[in-house]
Amino acid sequence: MKPTSNPAAGVPPAVSGASRPRCEPAPLWASLVATFFGAGRLHPGPGSWGSAATVLLWWLLSRWIAVGWQAYAAILLAAFVIAIGIPAATRAARASGLKDPQFVVIDEVAGQLITLIAVPVAWKSLLAGFILFRGFDIVKPPPVRQLEQLPEGSGIVLDDVAAGIYALIVMQVLLHFGILGK
Repeated sequence: MKPTSNPAAGVPPAVSGASRPRCEPAPLWASLVATFFGAGRLHPGPGSWGSAATVLLWWLLSRWIAVGWQAYAAILLAAFVIAIGIPAATRAARASGLKDPQFVVIDEVAGQLITLIAVPVAWKSLLAGFILFRGFDIVKPPPVRQLEQLPEGSGIVLDDVAAGIYALIVMQVLLHFGILGK
């Protein structure tokens, strides 16, 4: 016989084997930001969809930003995404009951933007940045994986920030040696 919850005995349902308590849904703003306006709901590979949407959006935005200002714009945009992404990821994770839900892709947006700082907006460099960031995000070399242990939205977002920094360094080396052109 399966044990049941007995509130009079002070036994909470989670301990007694009953289903997990229902979580309140995340606020609309947090859901929109955390999923990057729905990109995180696409399958397969929501993280890749979030990164691809970021590359496409950066390509479109860069048309209206002077080349000399693009690096500064990418830095400011990445900082903004991190600042709003951490609380949004926290709210979405709490609502789902998962530590790092796959549909939360604002972390990929932040990491992908960091990868593209001071990178020419050309198809080769955008594709290389996408591949490098996704690779570092998937492999998670030290200390990227350790950053996942940070609490809630900080752990969700900051590991991708670190993956973006790794990808940015490799991108700058490739650009410095002319492998991607200048």
